[in-house]
Amino acid sequence: MATARARRHQRTIDYWPGFVDALSTMLLVIIFLLSVFMLAQFFLARDITGKDTALLRLNKQIEELTSLLALERTGKADAEANAGALMATLDTERKDKARLQGLIDAGNTNAAGADQKVLSAQQQLEAEKQVSSRALAQVEILNQQIAALRRQLAAIEDALAASENRDRESQAKIADLGSRLNVALAQKVQELARYRSDFFGRLRQILGDRTGVRVVGDRFVFQSEVLFDSGQASLNPAGRTELDGLATALIDLQHEIPPEIPWVMRVDGHTDKRKIQSAAFASNWELSSARAIAVVQYLISKGVSPDRLAATGFGEFQPLDPGDGEDAYRRNRRIELKITEK
Repeated sequence: MATARARRHQRTIDYWPGFVDALSTMLLVIIFLLSVFMLAQFFLARDITGKDTALLRLNKQIEELTSLLALERTGKADAEANAGALMATLDTERKDKARLQGLIDAGNTNAAGADQKVLSAQQQLEAEKQVSSRALAQVEILNQQIAALRRQLAAIEDALAASENRDRESQAKIADLGSRLNVALAQKVQELARYRSDFFGRLRQILGDRTGVRVVGDRFVFQSEVLFDSGQASLNPAGRTELDGLATALIDLQHEIPPEIPWVMRVDGHTDKRKIQSAAFASNWELSSARAIAVVQYLISKGVSPDRLAATGFGEFQPLDPGDGEDAYRRNRRIELKITEK
């Protein structure tokens, strides 16, 4: 009987509590793993959200930098290269973000490998943080470069403003000097006109009302016949006598006119329009020039300063009378004396 009771006791042993403990332990493990996965997912999502904010901030900063860099006239190439590199970095970040999001989505469906994926995602996020730090550092460098460019532009603008002020002052001084110079020139011209009038008055007294000598405007005119024989450029005796009085008046004049007035007595030779036929002179140009030079040389021989004399030949091209008669020809053959500025 004892043996039978023992066998019945062995058959009634309860194994259910052991199974319940095993199942509870397994459930706790699963809950723990799910909790770890959910926490990792929470932190990963928060980091990604922070990264989105950083990316938006970086995008905004890049837009501002691009607008500023478009206004800068120097350093544009370097700034554009840096901005391009920064955009490439951000594009890489976007791609990495999409890859990380794919990993997270895959983790939702595959809990068995959650720990390894979470660790990989954290490593990726850390790498992305470093990239973002480098991008922010590049943005800071660009900001410093832009600030330096602005300072340079401000310095250039200040220099240009100073230059413009100096230029305006110079223009004002030039205008004042020009006005004063015009006044001085006008005074010199008036003074020279007064001496010219006095000189011609003195010549009238010396030469008198002789035939072939007259005043035309601001010029004293000798008919060629008074000084030269027909077709000749050598002064005749009567012509030398006439020029002696002129030389005396000129010598007196050059002592009276102040040395700062730049004057000269111009001797102009003119012929009539008939072509000269002479072996000595090939054209009326040469005859008129030779006669003017002869007058100048004689005046110099009488003591007139050479730097106050000038000889010019006009040939037949400055007639006083356009007619074809002998009277017109005679009037056009002449030596004119004119006091003018150098």
